[in-house]
Amino acid sequence: MNYTLLFYESPESLAARSDPAQRQAFWLAFGHYIQALRDAGVHAGGAGLQLPETATTIVYRDGERLVQDGPYADTKEQLGGFVIINVPDLDTALEWAARCPTAPGRAIEVRPNLAPME
Repeated sequence: MNYTLLFYESPESLAARSDPAQRQAFWLAFGHYIQALRDAGVHAGGAGLQLPETATTIVYRDGERLVQDGPYADTKEQLGGFVIINVPDLDTALEWAARCPTAPGRAIEVRPNLAPME
């Protein structure tokens, strides 16, 4: 079964991606994590996301499409990326989520994917 791991990051964690003093360690840790998923044969896809300020959100109100710069959620933590894994059950998905290199302020949401429509 496929599960998506959604990585929510604090402003500090998002800043570490591009901070010259932290960037290499940040990406190296994630690289090792992704390689471990691949080596275990459970990696099914995923991507890191550009910073929240690059987002554009479309909201529909009363049948009208409204376009807004920035992320939909106005919170400190923002979606920083996701990984799709194929594992037998939720417990295994949670084990893989727990192995993610964590930075201060990170939360990981584990959500089962819908089965493909036939």
